[in-house]
Amino acid sequence: MSDYKGRKKKILQVINDKNYKPLKQKELAFLLRVSAEDREEFREILGELVQEGKVLLTKRGKYQSLSDTTKIGTFCGNQRGFGFVCVEGEEEDYFIPEHAVSGAMHNDKVMIKITSAPQGRRKEAQVVRIMEHGNDKVVGYFQKNKSFGFVIPDNQKLSDDIFISKKHSMGAVTGHKVVVKLTDFGNGDKKPEGKIIEILGHVNDPGTDILSIVRAYDLPMEFPDNVMQSLDKIPDFVSDEDIAGRMDIRNWKTVTIDGEDAKDLDDAITLERNVDGYRLGVHIADVSSYVTEHSPLDKEALNRGTSVYLVDRVIPMLPHKLSNGICSLNAGEDRLALSCIMDIDNSGKVTGHKIAETVIHVDRRMSYNQVDSILKVNAIKHGSVYDGVDYGNVQDADVSDIALCLNDGTEIKGDQITEEYKDFIEYFCNMQDLSNILRKKRISRGSIDFDFPEAKIKLTQEGEPIEIGPYDRNPAHKIIEDFMLIANETVAEDYFWQEIPFEFRTHSDPDPEKVEKLSVMIAGFGYYFKASGENIHPKEFQKLLKKIEGTPEEGFISRMTLRSMQQARYSTQCSGHFGLAAKYYCHFTSPIRRYPDLQIHRIIKENLRGKLSGKRLEHYDSILPGIAESNSKNERRAQEAEREVEKLKKVQYMEKRIGKEYEGIISGVTSYGFYVELPNTVEGMVRIASIPDDFYIYQEESMSLVGKEYGKTYTMGQKVLVKAVHVDKLLRVIDFELAGEEDFVADLYNEQELIDRYSDI
Repeated sequence: MSDYKGRKKKILQVINDKNYKPLKQKELAFLLRVSAEDREEFREILGELVQEGKVLLTKRGKYQSLSDTTKIGTFCGNQRGFGFVCVEGEEEDYFIPEHAVSGAMHNDKVMIKITSAPQGRRKEAQVVRIMEHGNDKVVGYFQKNKSFGFVIPDNQKLSDDIFISKKHSMGAVTGHKVVVKLTDFGNGDKKPEGKIIEILGHVNDPGTDILSIVRAYDLPMEFPDNVMQSLDKIPDFVSDEDIAGRMDIRNWKTVTIDGEDAKDLDDAITLERNVDGYRLGVHIADVSSYVTEHSPLDKEALNRGTSVYLVDRVIPMLPHKLSNGICSLNAGEDRLALSCIMDIDNSGKVTGHKIAETVIHVDRRMSYNQVDSILKVNAIKHGSVYDGVDYGNVQDADVSDIALCLNDGTEIKGDQITEEYKDFIEYFCNMQDLSNILRKKRISRGSIDFDFPEAKIKLTQEGEPIEIGPYDRNPAHKIIEDFMLIANETVAEDYFWQEIPFEFRTHSDPDPEKVEKLSVMIAGFGYYFKASGENIHPKEFQKLLKKIEGTPEEGFISRMTLRSMQQARYSTQCSGHFGLAAKYYCHFTSPIRRYPDLQIHRIIKENLRGKLSGKRLEHYDSILPGIAESNSKNERRAQEAEREVEKLKKVQYMEKRIGKEYEGIISGVTSYGFYVELPNTVEGMVRIASIPDDFYIYQEESMSLVGKEYGKTYTMGQKVLVKAVHVDKLLRVIDFELAGEEDFVADLYNEQELIDRYSDI
């Protein structure tokens, strides 16, 4: 099926036809005359339609049309008892009054019936069936009574406390954070019940806060006994037997470039420059040689799906003996790899490539900061441009003030850097040149680059946040990013055209309704982009982001643009990656920390060895859709947990700084106040009720709060001075108030431009 979207639309039309009677998958396939080779895609389309709430799959396995007033979606609860239901593909959610919740809990998959649809207001509905419970375990705060207790969920969207009988309390006392297994989900008249299965510690104990989030997202920390026992069979060194039959490239100059603290090094680089361009080798740890299909290690890796990077710990997908040992491409050690070796011309086009099982030997373990320092010193010495700075006027200047730390902690400066890396300076310069070429080519086709600052949070041993700031990205980060992207694209294109079952990384086109809403919003700022019906090219988003670069509204419009996008996912269908403007894309480069990469490594190696027989093809055809869905789900779980931990630590950081004043930028405006982002990435809200001496009106078209009496305006990108006044650790929110307002309120990044733009207000 080449026209995936068209087929999906046609199937939905058939199911929604008034003459259609509910049919099972095989019956529907027969009706639509779906060929045998298209059955897998057909099954995936039906699954998507059910997941999106556009089609109902009955208990008898029949696909049924939903009436115009019946929808399937996900329930989002509120601590006050009411809730909302989000239906996939619909911009507006549905309000569920408290009396119509019918016992639904946050994250439950529910069927609703629309009861009211007033013009210009949110539609109301009632829950008519709970199709799937979203929670079987809950983390919360235990309160003990004489003969029973109850747990107040950490998640405020779970509005009901959970009743705990004395025999199911595990001896917990008031103040304990606990994990509860739900035994009765309750209903509209009866509270849910459960039993405590784990006591995490007292609410004030160090580490209990993050552990609570780990348990709330059901992130597996300890590896099962059978997994740990299987490690005894894993070697510590690469043997001659392991190397047999592999392409031996141990004599190629090879480096890894990672963060200073990284221990799981799963990618290495080789590069040669020639008259026609470059030969780039991206060498990826051959994890599949040690994690075999259906082994205890493999089953646990699939269950985890990804490594999770929290502020104070990493929850790895694989045990450390693998991730930090035999699979890590450590300098000075022979390692097994799966390599993508590409010939790239001077315009950035891949003119040829080879994917091979290899054995490599890393010469130098480099950090991003080391490579950055080397390139900067070289640019200063030769008076060239580096990272946007032209050093032409400081040629042969003293570079003794530039310093870097080696991996052993030794600090070297200036000319010492040149001497230490004299055999690699040209090597890294060539890398930078190729990186620039690849990035320029990718941008020219429309690739979108959202460059939001990531937070770097430093903790004490007790877990107290003592320093928060933006994570620095330098050109060395971009070098590795560009090389990994081109390898991922090359592998994906190769296996798409071979028509072998594969797992791709896809990013669908934006929803037309969301694009329309974004278009209306940016028009209020004087920006426009071209969109034709359901079609919009990623270049239009790229142009928009370029236009707003450096403007006060950049942060807000960038975030709104990102929200208009679909979420990237894993799929057996190669439907393209909108954000990268790429026709072919997969995840090939991180098998130590991502299961999708490990999965496709197995397929690639079987193919290279000529072992993809008919049965093996059928095997992958049958398992890959489920694996892709599992990988997407686990990725979202990890991202949400990482965000929650970051929010928690930012709240704890600001709790110690109540009363302090900060300069920040208005990053969002609503009818009830505006958000302010500090330079260290912490964000809080100034509530409209806290702004004195005026009545403020929210103007959506300009994203501003305008004072009715005195005419004061608070708008996107405005620089303001705020004071931290309150935090809520449970809700993980920070409240600011304006400070020194009279002297500060009109201090804008580009004041005159905003005055001109909003002169009619």
